[in-house]
Amino acid sequence: MSRARQPPLVTGISPNEGIAWTKVTIRGENLGTGPTDLLGLTICGHNCLLTAEWMSASKIVCRVGQAKNDKGDIIVTTKSGGKGTSTVSFKLLKPEKIGILDQSAVWVDEMNYYDMRTDRNKGIPPLSLRPANPLGIEIDKGRFPQKDLELLFPGMSADFTSENFSAAWYLIENHSTTSFDQLKTAVVNLKKQANKKNEGSLAYVKGGLSTFFEAQDALSAIHQKLEADGTEKVEGSMTQKLENVLNRASNTADTLFQEVLGRKDKADSTRNALNVLQRFKFLFNLPLNIERNIQKGDYDVVINDYEKAKSLFGKTEVQVFKKYYAEVETRIEALRELLLDKLLETPSTLHDQKRYIRYLSDLHAPGDPAWQCIGAQHQWILQLMHNCKESYVKEQKGSNALLHSPMLDLDSDVRPSPIGHLSQTASLKRGSSFQSGRDDAWRYKAPQQVVFVEKLTKLVVSQLPNFWKLWVSYVNGSLFSETAEKSGQMERSKKNARQRQNDFKKMIQEVMHSLVKLIRGALLPFSLREGELRQYGGWEMKSELSGQWLTHVIQTVRLSSESLTALEIPNDMLQIIQDLILDLRVRCIIVTLQHTAEDIKRLAEKEDWVVDNEGLTSLPSQFEQCIIRSLQSLKTVLDCKPGEASVFQQQKTQEDVCQLSIGIMQGFIDCLEQLSTKPDGDIDTSHLSVDVSSPDLFGSIHEESSLSSEQRLLIALSNCRYLERHTFLNIAEHFEKHGFQGVDKITQVSMESLKELDQRLFEMYIEFKADPIVGSLEPGIYAGYFDWKDCLIPTGVRNYLKEALVNIIAVHAEVFTISKDLVPRVMSRVVEAVSEELSRLMQCVSSFSKNGALQAKLEICALRDTVAIYLTPESKSSFKQALEALPQLSSGTDRKLLEELLNKFKSSMHLQLTCFQASSSAMMKT
Repeated sequence: MSRARQPPLVTGISPNEGIAWTKVTIRGENLGTGPTDLLGLTICGHNCLLTAEWMSASKIVCRVGQAKNDKGDIIVTTKSGGKGTSTVSFKLLKPEKIGILDQSAVWVDEMNYYDMRTDRNKGIPPLSLRPANPLGIEIDKGRFPQKDLELLFPGMSADFTSENFSAAWYLIENHSTTSFDQLKTAVVNLKKQANKKNEGSLAYVKGGLSTFFEAQDALSAIHQKLEADGTEKVEGSMTQKLENVLNRASNTADTLFQEVLGRKDKADSTRNALNVLQRFKFLFNLPLNIERNIQKGDYDVVINDYEKAKSLFGKTEVQVFKKYYAEVETRIEALRELLLDKLLETPSTLHDQKRYIRYLSDLHAPGDPAWQCIGAQHQWILQLMHNCKESYVKEQKGSNALLHSPMLDLDSDVRPSPIGHLSQTASLKRGSSFQSGRDDAWRYKAPQQVVFVEKLTKLVVSQLPNFWKLWVSYVNGSLFSETAEKSGQMERSKKNARQRQNDFKKMIQEVMHSLVKLIRGALLPFSLREGELRQYGGWEMKSELSGQWLTHVIQTVRLSSESLTALEIPNDMLQIIQDLILDLRVRCIIVTLQHTAEDIKRLAEKEDWVVDNEGLTSLPSQFEQCIIRSLQSLKTVLDCKPGEASVFQQQKTQEDVCQLSIGIMQGFIDCLEQLSTKPDGDIDTSHLSVDVSSPDLFGSIHEESSLSSEQRLLIALSNCRYLERHTFLNIAEHFEKHGFQGVDKITQVSMESLKELDQRLFEMYIEFKADPIVGSLEPGIYAGYFDWKDCLIPTGVRNYLKEALVNIIAVHAEVFTISKDLVPRVMSRVVEAVSEELSRLMQCVSSFSKNGALQAKLEICALRDTVAIYLTPESKSSFKQALEALPQLSSGTDRKLLEELLNKFKSSMHLQLTCFQASSSAMMKT
């Protein structure tokens, strides 16, 4: 194990004083084993590790940071030795403040000067530099309010660089607490500064003193020479001779140098011309420069040159300048036409439009280019919209053969959701589903009208914002440059914009009307007049779009409306789009309910006749799920977005939706009736199966290859019972949940129709089952020439009654197998029919013998006691009337015999009569 190192020890630092960021060399012992071993380095309490450079175990180089302490130790911390100590210290000096007028041997950064007013360094441009502290003593800011000082020294300033400088204000603000001795020191400092300036000026003069002396000597010599020369007088003759000589000399000189002087004048003329060309080359080269800059697209350069030429030569009287300036005007006029053509050219970006308008305004183009551009953009947007419609109509007609089958199939069965997100219809709870076996490629094929609406709205949303922003820029004058603002052109443009607000509003309304009518022509052609239909229609409407496609279209139009609203376009201009959305929502609801009614009619084909333990098939569940899916698909349509009205605000819409809803319910009721009354041969039962949860007491109805009409009636009755108690009520709740109006009427009418069907089917089943039993009573009673007047002593219940009971038991078994809940209703009606017939037969007998009365009473009581749990007031009344038609038993022997025979009957047929016991009924009701 190695011995621990000693802590670092600093024994020297060079230099031992300096300002911040001074580079120092630290020496000592155990200063670390390497750069990674050095953990910390502080000088005067400031962390200098970032600038530290480890040289060796005895030497480190770093820079001193901005420390708070004026003097402090040098502490080195290493990983191997820990925190060290120091035997030396470092003194941090404040940086010397150098004024802008002070001489310095080094370069002073003028961007980082010392501001004496805030006592801190500030970076400002050199033009606003201020000198240092003029008094040379420490500034002590007073607490006098600035407002009081301004009132005390009105119109003055404490800034010593200002013309209105007030020394008293400066002293109160900066030296209110300074002692008198310090103020004396300040006076001495001011005198020193003044002397330095004087000495500096004198030094500069001394340096050039020899030059001054030489110039003075030269001037003195010239003056003395001029004074020494005298003026000699010449006599007149000499003067005349001299003049003659001079004249001859002049003439000779003219003759000798005439050619030379001519060439000189020509050269001077040429030189002057060249000087003019050189001086005014800007104007002479301007036409060519304009052409070149136009070709390069440097229109800003052309406009600047034109403005310069116009200011210099616009009013010149020099013919040459006029000629060239006229050429410049010709080129500028051509440029105006070029820029106007580019401005009105479509398509064009908003940036280019603004640029060309600014160019034309700077070139003082006639008319109003900005308004011309707005008009051109308006017409171009309208043309784009109509071209979009024409292209899709043409494409639809060209591919009509391709679209015929898939579009019909899509709308009839699949009814896809929004483009790109189609999903397969979910399977029903039981039985077959609505899914189709068609190729998935057709399912993702959108109708041309839907694609057209998406393209059209995208076109308007992409073009109208720039159109609107161009108008806003036109109104607020941001299209024009500063030159146009100065010339008053901006004010004229704003005035024109205010006068043309109604015209622009009509443009926006025309775009909105075109958008709405084009969409109506594609989706709601019946909402357009005949003339409008020719202009905005033209689509081949072989089949109307499904509700889900209309839902997608509504979502598309809603998004477009939100985008246009975000532009802050007034709501009255966008109200026509809200009206379109409302009509689309109403149409979507109508179409969806119509397609739902068609789907409900096809449910009869999907009945599988599989009965569960409640006696129900999948049909009620399929019916409920079909309506729920339809309502769920309408959720986004029924929900009101901001600014939208309720889809049920119109009375006609409420009535139409109510009638369609009633039609859906009635269609399913007709479907049930069709299934229950269809001939045996029309029903495919090859796929039937037995529900293992259903009890099968007397043989399953599914053991045979087909269902009897009576069994179908029972299944239909069971479904009707479930519809009345559950399904119709659930559907009514869903209608109310989705905001449908007239739900009570829908429920009432549907319930009445359902009850009528239930009663018809019930009467039909009772007729099938009760009539044979009732018809067999009279022949059975009088079989073998039986006579109530002449009969033997009764020995038991006769066979006709047993056969009738067996037939009733068969009905019970059939009903119980289908639906336990239907047993009391069916059995009560069968018993009523049998008891009524038995009462009629007894009342038709003219007279009974003693044995005949006993036999009749035995059979009536046996039947009554057997079906006691199914007796109703009507059947009880019939049994009572039958017994009243019989003579009374007078002897106790007869009553005893009657009781014995009844007990014997119940005992012998105990197994068969089990279904009529109370325990069976209780089990059945649970």
